[in-house]
Amino acid sequence: MHPLMKPFDLSPAQEGLREIYPPVNVILDAIRSGDKDARYALARLWLSEGIPYCFKAQPALYESLRLWLSRRLGVQAKEITLVGSGRQGFSLTPGSDVGRPFGPHSDLDLAFISPPLFQTLEATFKHWEADYVARTVVPRTEQEKKFWDANLQSVPLGLARGFIDPYKVPTWDRYPDIQKIQDAMYCASQKLKATPDAPSVRKVSARVYSDWDSFVRQMAINLESLARKPLAE
Repeated sequence: MHPLMKPFDLSPAQEGLREIYPPVNVILDAIRSGDKDARYALARLWLSEGIPYCFKAQPALYESLRLWLSRRLGVQAKEITLVGSGRQGFSLTPGSDVGRPFGPHSDLDLAFISPPLFQTLEATFKHWEADYVARTVVPRTEQEKKFWDANLQSVPLGLARGFIDPYKVPTWDRYPDIQKIQDAMYCASQKLKATPDAPSVRKVSARVYSDWDSFVRQMAINLESLARKPLAE
């Protein structure tokens, strides 16, 4: 048989993934029985593309949310996707939360895959880092200092892997790009509350990635971590 006429390869771990919203046991089986390619496939297709579970009854609302955020933050709507329990309908966080259904207690976790926005936030972090080291900015409480010191260590690790969490830089006037994103997250949550039939969530959060490769790689790393952990009884 000519090589071009051979069928596409399908990992046995993916055989059970035949639904748009697979149940938690099917996803866990695929994670634990599959290899790296299987986890990357899960990250690309089931955990980042298509209409999220929490918007399945009103898909146009998901697009409306993305369009509003794209205009507010100057990114392409296609560069915004939803991850977490809102995406698949349940939590895949290792530990006791695995399988916990999406609900009002959940966050709406957005991922922005935008090189320009990532570069802007990376520069903002370095600005804050220099300010903090020079004591141009000073934490107002011991608790705030604890968070700042932890973020000063954790953010560079994320940057090296191609992502940044905006909330880890203070939402101060000196850092308007952080203020802009955090304000957009708050306004988005308030707009959802005012929209009939919108998913009820605790808050809306954002993580910004440097590119799609970084996004998929991090999602696959999370799945690999889950594969190594036993399910809580």
